[in-house]
Amino acid sequence: MDIPTIREQFPFLGEKVNSHDLIYLDNAASSQKPDRVIRRMSRFLESEYANVHRGIHLLSERATDAYESARREVAGLIHARDESEIIFTRGTTEAVNLVMNTWGRKHIKAGDTILLTEMEHHANLLPWQHLAREVGARIEYVPILENGTSLDLEIAATLLSKKPKLFAFVHVPNTLGLENPAKELCRLARDQGITTFMDAAQSVGHQEVDVQEIGCDFLACSAHKMCGPSGIGALWGRSELLATMPPFLYGGEMVDRAFYDKPAIYRDSPARFEAGTPPILEAAGWGEAIRFLREVGLENIQSHSAALANLASQRLRAIEGLHIFGPEKRASGIVTFSMEGVHAHDVAFFANERGLALRAGHHCAQPLMRKLGSPASSRASFYLYNTEAEVDALIAILREAVSFFR
Repeated sequence: MDIPTIREQFPFLGEKVNSHDLIYLDNAASSQKPDRVIRRMSRFLESEYANVHRGIHLLSERATDAYESARREVAGLIHARDESEIIFTRGTTEAVNLVMNTWGRKHIKAGDTILLTEMEHHANLLPWQHLAREVGARIEYVPILENGTSLDLEIAATLLSKKPKLFAFVHVPNTLGLENPAKELCRLARDQGITTFMDAAQSVGHQEVDVQEIGCDFLACSAHKMCGPSGIGALWGRSELLATMPPFLYGGEMVDRAFYDKPAIYRDSPARFEAGTPPILEAAGWGEAIRFLREVGLENIQSHSAALANLASQRLRAIEGLHIFGPEKRASGIVTFSMEGVHAHDVAFFANERGLALRAGHHCAQPLMRKLGSPASSRASFYLYNTEAEVDALIAILREAVSFFR
């Protein structure tokens, strides 16, 4: 990877913050956008914008081509069997809620069990908790080992042997710098006839993700965490499951035939789940982002991000008063830490004064951080455009912060 050339393609990285060069280490929350994505969206608005699908005129045909091209890009990125298995949503959160409100309400009943893990983002926690309370199901959790180094896979196997109706788990958590063994977890679930849902918001666009190889039943991801725009994401589901699911939203585009006096006839996936005017502009931008990432190489991106995170983690552990969460060896670009006696917001404010963008708080994983004994923590997250020099700056600023707050 030619990092200087890659960085030149991201206009935002040239910003100054408090007279300092920007060091953007908040990629797990949202990544920056390359110039080609920005230009693609601008060009779409200038010469291709119209509503999609049913228009006969030229602009509608152009817009439809851009929109459906993006669907093909997403399908290819995760190795879906068919592009009709890709449903565009507003993001990972809406994708989880879609499955909860359709597949979940149809299949999960009183007395059933939903299995989650203790490292779930609120997006893959709260919807299932809501459904369980509503229908009288119960939730069990695969525990994490001490300090969040990994899931307890022995207990995971035991809980799966009890045949929960659904196992929903995160592929790469947004706090711990690890990767869960998705293929093994799905195999264990499949052997028991359990449906699986994988939150891939932090893995798709950061590494190779193959839904056929992993063997999950549903997967969700978001464009804004992988160089695309906000406001769009995707749900992938096995076609045989999608075919049995009722609509999530009702309105235009998702209906084949509507009547005054009898129930409507709904379209097949993906149209059945994409009521109303979709995120057309955002799809055009996301498609371009995927093309960019695949040209750079997803294996290269994962290797680079994890290498920076491992370097940062190793050097942070040498700073007295800092506590690092997760395993010693990083599988993703995420490093979460706390500073003894100092609130995470103070650390982030101190860093921002020096041009360093960190994330501070509970990272939408309150139960996990509470269990780890740190309700608020700081997070540095690396992506394809970050550098070793930025790791050096991170270490220098945090050493200064430790000295300052003492």
